Amino acid sequence: MHRVSTFGNYQTALLDLMTAQSRAQEAQERVSTQKVATDLTGFGRSSETLTALKSTQSRIQGFIEAGETVAARLETQSLALNRTAEGVGGAREAIAAALASGRTDGLMLEIQGYYQITQDGLNSRHQNRYLFAGGQSADAPVTAMTLADLAALPSAADAFANDTLKQVSRLDEGTWMETGFLANEIGEPAFDIFRDIQLYHQTTPLNGSMDDATRDFLTAQLNRLDQARETVTNFGARNGSLQNRVDSILSSQNTQKVALDEMLSKKTDADLAEALTDLELSQVAIQASAQVINQLRQVSLLNFLS
Repeated sequence: MHRVSTFGNYQTALLDLMTAQSRAQEAQERVSTQKVATDLTGFGRSSETLTALKSTQSRIQGFIEAGETVAARLETQSLALNRTAEGVGGAREAIAAALASGRTDGLMLEIQGYYQITQDGLNSRHQNRYLFAGGQSADAPVTAMTLADLAALPSAADAFANDTLKQVSRLDEGTWMETGFLANEIGEPAFDIFRDIQLYHQTTPLNGSMDDATRDFLTAQLNRLDQARETVTNFGARNGSLQNRVDSILSSQNTQKVALDEMLSKKTDADLAEALTDLELSQVAIQASAQVINQLRQVSLLNFLS
């Protein structure tokens, strides 16, 4: 014979109510977060796998961010090299035009302007750091501001203040790339020519009609300027090759990240339809448990004793 007590009935009904409330809370968390659990404890045995996946995901994301920074720097370098090539090419065109006309009126003003363009390209900055200054990226690599300043130096090499440390970037676990160039490597051939032209102008002013000696001198500079521009163009080509490689690595890393995201999603994302169903069922259970407790108030033995 089993004894039925009012206290026992209440206790059983309350336990059912608390269980239903707990299930409702768990289902509500799945609905609101759209995740199976909010901490590793809730994932049980799969928590170690999730930890490893998240660690790999964070590492790849770090490489992606580093690669995007490198890509932005290379894009700025491309613009700087184009501007440097524009300065050297412009000087060549100005001399060619002077040779065609047989006069040098205003030639030195044009040469000065193209020297400034070349200098601006070599003194380009990215994120407030000089691109071609090597390790001394806080200081401008080109110090000669004018052709007169350049001609006053012992040699064109003295116009450059950069060191020999080139920018090196890590793009993934085993890939390190030398992505930086130095101002003197890019611009010294062109600066030699600019300096020689200024020195010639100081002894034989380039103004007015052109004599044979001046014609021969300027004609010689055309070939030198072609070679100097080719030097700058070659650096631009190397920069473009680096950009392509960085883009390829970034594409591969983004593909890996998408695959990892899908793997994590399968393990951590909650079935929303199932969570909503569980939430509705738990709410029904709460209502049923509450009704049972309310009915127990009417069947107490105290009612019969009274």
